Amino acid sequence: MIRRRDFLKSSLCGGVSLFCLPSPATKSCAADGNDPPYHLSRDTPTRLYDGRRCWCHPRAGAVPDAGRDGLPRVVMTINTLDVAGSDVFKGVFGMRTDDLGETWTEPQEITALAPRHETIDGQERPVAVSDSWPRWHRTTKTLLGTGHTVVYTPNWKVAHPRPRHTAYSIYDPKTDQWAAWQKLGMPGTDKFHDAGAGCVQRFDEADGSILLPIYFRPPGKNSRVTVTRCSFDGRTLRFQDHGNELFIDDKTRGLHEPSLTRFGDEYFLTIRNDQRGFITRSKDGLNFEPIQPWKFDDDADLGNYNTQQHWVTHSDGLFLVYTRRGANNDHVFRHRAPLFMAQVDPKRLRVIRKTEQILVPERGARLGNFGVTDVSEDETWVTVAEWMQKWGPDHILPVDNKYGSDGSVWVARINWKRKNKLFVV
Repeated sequence: MIRRRDFLKSSLCGGVSLFCLPSPATKSCAADGNDPPYHLSRDTPTRLYDGRRCWCHPRAGAVPDAGRDGLPRVVMTINTLDVAGSDVFKGVFGMRTDDLGETWTEPQEITALAPRHETIDGQERPVAVSDSWPRWHRTTKTLLGTGHTVVYTPNWKVAHPRPRHTAYSIYDPKTDQWAAWQKLGMPGTDKFHDAGAGCVQRFDEADGSILLPIYFRPPGKNSRVTVTRCSFDGRTLRFQDHGNELFIDDKTRGLHEPSLTRFGDEYFLTIRNDQRGFITRSKDGLNFEPIQPWKFDDDADLGNYNTQQHWVTHSDGLFLVYTRRGANNDHVFRHRAPLFMAQVDPKRLRVIRKTEQILVPERGARLGNFGVTDVSEDETWVTVAEWMQKWGPDHILPVDNKYGSDGSVWVARINWKRKNKLFVV
């Protein structure tokens, strides 16, 4: 077991106060007058960089009352990345904490989520699960992880076109085991031949139905985004229908990695694109307005591009977590560090610049693949790994650690001063 006090010794900051300043167009999230609404602490429960592999995609889900003395159990899944290749994910590992991060178990490979070999177009090829996100499904009392599959060539190269599916698995807290991963069945059309829910943030409705965003690539088109409505009975995830299709006709690869939340009486969808991040909203969670680029409240471009953004949703305020240009970070691949958080004006769909704070510092490595976990009404965690794959001119060794990165997995703990009334067990 790794103890939290040891994490704090190796983190850059054991506790930093963050401020959320109200905008006239938004509801204040301040606790009392000008007091900060939350404070931040950072832990590093594990790290990996051995010259061949590093961690990526650390995301966690909380199982109520399954931890020590009635605390939640927080279960994290992490992919390994082979740094010599491009998006080569050969294994999924898991770790957990039963005491809110005071101690963690050592990462262990999850055999139920291991790659499989399938015959595709007459050729046996490895198929891996990646980009997963565990989340508690309140209606069935089940921790359900959703992600997508990556199909490789026999020598573990990514090639296009290829089939892709939404992959899902269920965690059993009694045995501390994940079930063998399954594929979400989709309508039998070519449109969804390459479709999945990798890196997406879903929203579960009160009736148990799941609004699961996906991105898909119809033949001859660039990637599009839609939100599917799925049923889940605690064992099987089933597609029911989907909303309007969002797309962009340009020379980029299209739209990717959508993340969904609800705040007030509206749903908000944030979307990745090669050139800029996009935002849109909806009244029903399925049919969305035309997308618009993310901007600050002074109408300047946010500066996020070619990586994901996700939501932190509190009853008193809506927040976006993102990376961007313009932070003395030109040396970071695609400017994917540091990891920022700021409050969003839900009426204007703008990021309130004066509320921007750094959740995880920049140390050379990218931080663009991360997750958000509602642990309790008092805490929200953002989890991210230092992706150690920026190559020097000789293409032999990564140069990320020139700035101090070491393959750490970060847990940025947002401790709310006012309880999050949206958190329901």
